[in-house]
Amino acid sequence: MDYERSPHRKKKDVDYGALQSAWTRVPRIDVATARDLLDLGFQHPDQLIGRAPEVLYEQVLKKKPHTPRARLHLFRLAVYFAETSDPDPAKLHPAAWTD
Repeated sequence: MDYERSPHRKKKDVDYGALQSAWTRVPRIDVATARDLLDLGFQHPDQLIGRAPEVLYEQVLKKKPHTPRARLHLFRLAVYFAETSDPDPAKLHPAAWTD
């Protein structure tokens, strides 16, 4: 019996590094945002304390010019989460950080 893969099925690319990172502890942070933060050199949310989300977004745009504006909202959420010991649940959603 031939168990070859169907030529129509594609293997999904999974970013295991981002999925296993500390960024998964930040509510609603997606894999792409976790990957961007890792690529910027941030391994843990505590490293975002005192950082400006807008600067992080600009740094990502230099590497990936087509990064969606929604990523800025997720950076704002991540910085808030890192800087706040008892975060307000209403602020743990990207929509709370829109312009």
